[in-house]
Amino acid sequence: MPEPTTAPVTAPAETSGAQEYPGVVTGRPAIWLRVEAFAIAVTALAVFATTGEPWWLIPALFLIPDLSWLAYLAGPKAGAWVYNVLHSAPLPLALLIAGHHWQHNALIVAGAIGLLHLGVDRVMKYGLKYDHSFIVTHLGVHGPHKR
Repeated sequence: MPEPTTAPVTAPAETSGAQEYPGVVTGRPAIWLRVEAFAIAVTALAVFATTGEPWWLIPALFLIPDLSWLAYLAGPKAGAWVYNVLHSAPLPLALLIAGHHWQHNALIVAGAIGLLHLGVDRVMKYGLKYDHSFIVTHLGVHGPHKR
Protein backbone atom coordinates (compact mmCIF):
# COMPACT_ATOMS: atom_id res chain seq x y z
CA MET A 1 0.00 0.00 0.00
CA PRO A 2 1.45 3.38 -0.96
CA GLU A 3 2.44 5.80 1.78
CA PRO A 4 0.31 8.94 2.05
CA THR A 5 2.09 12.08 0.99
CA THR A 6 3.10 14.52 3.66
CA ALA A 7 3.68 17.47 1.37
CA PRO A 8 1.69 20.49 2.46
CA VAL A 9 -1.29 21.42 0.38
CA THR A 10 -0.99 24.96 -0.90
CA ALA A 11 -3.94 27.11 -1.78
CA PRO A 12 -4.01 29.02 -5.05
CA ALA A 13 -3.14 32.69 -4.90
CA GLU A 14 -5.88 34.69 -3.23
CA THR A 15 -7.66 37.40 -5.17
CA SER A 16 -9.92 40.38 -4.43
CA GLY A 17 -8.26 41.21 -1.11
CA ALA A 18 -9.33 37.90 0.42
CA GLN A 19 -5.95 37.61 2.17
CA GLU A 20 -6.87 40.61 4.32
CA TYR A 21 -10.34 39.20 4.96
CA PRO A 22 -10.31 35.56 6.07
CA GLY A 23 -13.54 33.74 5.29
CA VAL A 24 -14.11 35.24 1.84
CA VAL A 25 -14.55 32.39 -0.64
CA THR A 26 -12.38 32.71 -3.74
CA GLY A 27 -11.46 30.68 -6.81
CA ARG A 28 -13.59 27.90 -8.24
CA PRO A 29 -15.73 27.46 -5.13
CA ALA A 30 -16.80 31.12 -5.48
CA ILE A 31 -17.73 30.50 -9.12
CA TRP A 32 -19.75 27.41 -8.18
CA LEU A 33 -21.57 29.34 -5.47
CA ARG A 34 -22.56 31.97 -8.04
CA VAL A 35 -23.74 29.29 -10.51
CA GLU A 36 -25.78 27.74 -7.70
CA ALA A 37 -27.22 31.18 -6.89
CA PHE A 38 -28.24 31.69 -10.52
CA ALA A 39 -30.03 28.32 -10.46
CA ILE A 40 -31.84 29.35 -7.27
CA ALA A 41 -32.96 32.64 -8.84
CA VAL A 42 -34.25 30.91 -12.00
CA THR A 43 -36.06 28.30 -9.93
CA ALA A 44 -37.64 31.03 -7.79
CA LEU A 45 -38.99 32.69 -10.95
CA ALA A 46 -40.40 29.34 -12.12
CA VAL A 47 -42.12 28.84 -8.75
CA PHE A 48 -43.51 32.38 -8.87
CA ALA A 49 -44.89 31.70 -12.36
CA THR A 50 -47.00 28.84 -10.95
CA THR A 51 -48.87 31.18 -8.60
CA GLY A 52 -50.67 33.11 -11.33
CA GLU A 53 -49.97 36.34 -9.44
CA PRO A 54 -49.09 39.51 -11.39
CA TRP A 55 -45.42 39.92 -12.35
CA TRP A 56 -45.31 43.50 -11.04
CA LEU A 57 -45.16 41.98 -7.54
CA ILE A 58 -41.54 40.97 -8.17
CA PRO A 59 -40.09 44.48 -8.53
CA ALA A 60 -42.52 45.78 -5.89
CA LEU A 61 -41.34 43.29 -3.25
CA PHE A 62 -37.80 42.44 -4.38
CA LEU A 63 -35.96 44.84 -2.07
CA ILE A 64 -37.94 44.03 1.10
CA PRO A 65 -35.13 41.81 2.53
CA ASP A 66 -32.72 44.74 2.20
CA LEU A 67 -34.68 46.64 4.84
CA SER A 68 -32.77 44.39 7.24
CA TRP A 69 -29.96 46.99 7.16
CA LEU A 70 -32.06 48.90 9.69
CA ALA A 71 -31.05 46.29 12.27
CA TYR A 72 -27.51 47.69 12.07
CA LEU A 73 -28.84 50.64 14.08
CA ALA A 74 -28.75 48.20 17.03
CA GLY A 75 -25.09 47.37 16.33
CA PRO A 76 -23.08 45.23 13.90
CA LYS A 77 -23.76 41.89 15.60
CA ALA A 78 -27.55 42.36 15.64
CA GLY A 79 -27.45 43.83 12.15
CA ALA A 80 -25.50 40.91 10.72
CA TRP A 81 -27.82 38.41 12.41
CA VAL A 82 -31.02 39.98 11.04
CA TYR A 83 -29.47 40.54 7.61
CA ASN A 84 -28.33 36.89 7.43
CA VAL A 85 -31.72 35.54 8.54
CA LEU A 86 -33.39 37.48 5.71
CA HIS A 87 -30.66 36.64 3.17
CA SER A 88 -30.38 32.88 3.59
CA ALA A 89 -32.55 30.02 2.37
CA PRO A 90 -34.34 28.68 5.50
CA LEU A 91 -36.92 31.48 5.81
CA PRO A 92 -38.03 31.62 2.15
CA LEU A 93 -38.05 27.81 1.97
CA ALA A 94 -40.22 27.68 5.08
CA LEU A 95 -42.59 30.20 3.47
CA LEU A 96 -42.77 28.09 0.30
CA ILE A 97 -43.49 24.92 2.26
CA ALA A 98 -46.13 26.62 4.41
CA GLY A 99 -47.72 28.24 1.36
CA HIS A 100 -47.88 24.93 -0.45
CA HIS A 101 -49.20 23.10 2.61
CA TRP A 102 -51.91 25.68 3.32
CA GLN A 103 -52.50 26.52 -0.35
CA HIS A 104 -51.79 30.19 0.35
CA ASN A 105 -50.35 32.10 -2.62
CA ALA A 106 -49.11 35.05 -0.55
CA LEU A 107 -46.72 32.76 1.34
CA ILE A 108 -45.55 31.13 -1.88
CA VAL A 109 -44.97 34.55 -3.46
CA ALA A 110 -43.03 35.73 -0.40
CA GLY A 111 -40.88 32.61 -0.43
CA ALA A 112 -40.24 32.75 -4.17
CA ILE A 113 -39.30 36.43 -4.08
CA GLY A 114 -37.09 35.81 -1.04
CA LEU A 115 -35.23 33.06 -2.92
CA LEU A 116 -35.03 35.25 -6.02
CA HIS A 117 -33.51 38.06 -3.94
CA LEU A 118 -31.05 35.65 -2.33
CA GLY A 119 -30.02 34.23 -5.72
CA VAL A 120 -29.55 37.63 -7.36
CA ASP A 121 -27.56 38.92 -4.38
CA ARG A 122 -25.25 35.91 -4.50
CA VAL A 123 -24.76 36.17 -8.28
CA MET A 124 -23.68 39.78 -7.66
CA LYS A 125 -21.27 38.54 -4.90
CA TYR A 126 -23.28 39.90 -2.00
CA GLY A 127 -23.07 37.20 0.61
CA LEU A 128 -23.72 36.63 4.27
CA LYS A 129 -22.37 39.30 6.62
CA TYR A 130 -19.77 38.86 9.33
CA ASP A 131 -20.41 40.39 12.77
CA HIS A 132 -17.47 42.78 12.54
CA SER A 133 -18.21 44.61 9.29
CA PHE A 134 -21.11 45.42 6.98
CA ILE A 135 -18.84 45.46 3.91
CA VAL A 136 -17.28 42.01 4.38
CA THR A 137 -19.35 39.02 3.20
CA HIS A 138 -18.51 35.40 2.53
CA LEU A 139 -18.44 36.18 -1.22
CA GLY A 140 -16.47 39.41 -1.24
CA VAL A 141 -15.81 42.86 0.11
CA HIS A 142 -18.16 45.65 -0.94
CA GLY A 143 -18.30 49.36 -0.37
CA PRO A 144 -16.11 52.41 -0.26
CA HIS A 145 -13.61 50.87 2.18
CA LYS A 146 -12.75 47.99 -0.11
CA ARG A 147 -8.99 47.46 -0.19
